[in-house]
Amino acid sequence: MEQDAVALPAQDRLRPRQDPLPLRLLHHGVDENSENPHWKAIGYSVEEWQRDPAEAPAPSRPLDNGVVETRALNDTTLLRSLADRGLPVKPGAQHTVECDAVIVGSGCGGGVAAAILASAGYKVVVVEKGDYFAADDYSSVEGPSMERLFEKGGIFCTSNVTTMVFTGSTVGGGSAVNWSACIRTPGEVLQEWSHDHGLPLFATKAYVQAMNTVCDRLGVTDECLKEGFQNKVLRRGCEALGLPVDAVPRNSSAGHYCGSCNFGCPTGDKRGTDTTWLVDAVKHGAVILTGCKAERFILHNNSGKDGRSKKCVGLLATCMSNGITKKLRIEAKVSISACGALMTPPLLRNSGLKNRHIGRNLHLHPVSMAWGYFPENKQAVPITGKSYEGGIITSMHRVTPRTIIETPALGPGAFAAMVPWESGRDMKERMSRFARTAHAFALVRDRGSGFVDCEGRLRFTPSRDDTRELRNGLRHVLRILVAAGAAEVGTHRSDGLRLRCKGVRDEDLEAFLDEVTIEKGPMHSTADKWAVFSSAHQMGSCRMGSSPKDSAVDGSGESWEAEGLYVCDGSLLPTAVGVNPMITIQSVAYCLSKGIAESMTNAQKHY
Repeated sequence: MEQDAVALPAQDRLRPRQDPLPLRLLHHGVDENSENPHWKAIGYSVEEWQRDPAEAPAPSRPLDNGVVETRALNDTTLLRSLADRGLPVKPGAQHTVECDAVIVGSGCGGGVAAAILASAGYKVVVVEKGDYFAADDYSSVEGPSMERLFEKGGIFCTSNVTTMVFTGSTVGGGSAVNWSACIRTPGEVLQEWSHDHGLPLFATKAYVQAMNTVCDRLGVTDECLKEGFQNKVLRRGCEALGLPVDAVPRNSSAGHYCGSCNFGCPTGDKRGTDTTWLVDAVKHGAVILTGCKAERFILHNNSGKDGRSKKCVGLLATCMSNGITKKLRIEAKVSISACGALMTPPLLRNSGLKNRHIGRNLHLHPVSMAWGYFPENKQAVPITGKSYEGGIITSMHRVTPRTIIETPALGPGAFAAMVPWESGRDMKERMSRFARTAHAFALVRDRGSGFVDCEGRLRFTPSRDDTRELRNGLRHVLRILVAAGAAEVGTHRSDGLRLRCKGVRDEDLEAFLDEVTIEKGPMHSTADKWAVFSSAHQMGSCRMGSSPKDSAVDGSGESWEAEGLYVCDGSLLPTAVGVNPMITIQSVAYCLSKGIAESMTNAQKHY
């Protein structure tokens, strides 16, 4: 096909380029030789996983047969590419494409929905504004990876600057860049959703079977042959304090030791939707349009199925290519928004939906981190390794029913940006300790909620109750780090709160922990101490429920206002789930898309 002869800028491997960077971010910048003079000083390196192009031809990528990368196309080649993949196309004032189902987003929800509907025999089009990268494209270098794989280049903050938000923006969505944790929906959460929110699905064997199917497809395993440095620290600290430590299942092999899966897994071992469900979808004829941004769903007046005043007949989208001059009109029997809890609400609002719960009830699982410095070979029983090596999350401690402790992925740039500024000398010292500084975080199942407006701006402030939970969790993190043998521990509060642990007495530690407070960001802080939370889990902003009075969509995921318009992503979740939500989102998507396929089949029989 003609598009195959075009060199796609989006297909460049995620290689660094020489960019001017602020002083505090020098540690993820590189020179023209893809090297950084600071890395050796801080004990950091990026392993070169990729093949040598001179030694072997570029391998085919798993989705090549179904992907249409619109950034490299013009009006003519776009229509030809779509027709070559079996889609009826009509030129005109808009490029019109016909299919059975159009899905916006290719992450945990959209990937599963695409696979289920395509395998049921329906022609599926997936619209993804991000680009497609496969294992051979990933570099693990922080700067270019953040820029190309994350929404807003990873610099995404709530409007009141309380919380930094990380969400994937690439084929595979969050599943391509998340930390591999595969935790099933807790039983108490399922009971709450079925009983308190009137959603019987979550009390059924079908949902349990969906979780089983999802875990099987992702190759989830509880085994970890070798833990990385940070997880060793967490485990040792918990064991020293007599605290339970749970093994965290992962969607990778037991021997997977890659610490850069947050920038796309360069080994190809991690199984996101881009290497599982979307592969299944493409095998059954699905088409994935990359570099294509959804503008609005197309709604017509409706005589009223179940009181729905509108009927959705497709999607209007824009291809982000200078060569494509017309908008893309995708006509479909079923339309699904699966672009995540931050992007689905603006899309639905801009399509004309009015339900007051669209954008509300946003939960973020706010996170607060602490660190511990472990000088190499200075402990009685040294903990080997470096902070950026090994599986990102392989161990977890539960503090309360609402708070868990896990370990993060932090590259040197993110580390430098989080370190409180005290002086140039202090910054150099902290960066020199980067490789042996372990981080752990407290994550809270938040009860307070935020809001996403029609422009995609986020408003979120943890409630007082959630802040108390976070403070308690952070104190536990610090105790664990001290018990693991840290020479020094601290938080990322702006005043540089820290404690040197050598010879510390119990009463000294307690006095230090009493100082631990959580001030909510620059707009909610005193002049001398504040901290910004982080969030990698966004949920609930178009929650499902039993009535339009308390939810944005019904129990099947269908809009209360528009027939044929569904939501199938993390925004559906009635509340925060309290653990890493990938398995929950995919399991919900599996159940709902099975229902959508069945309803489409019944509609065909009716006509």
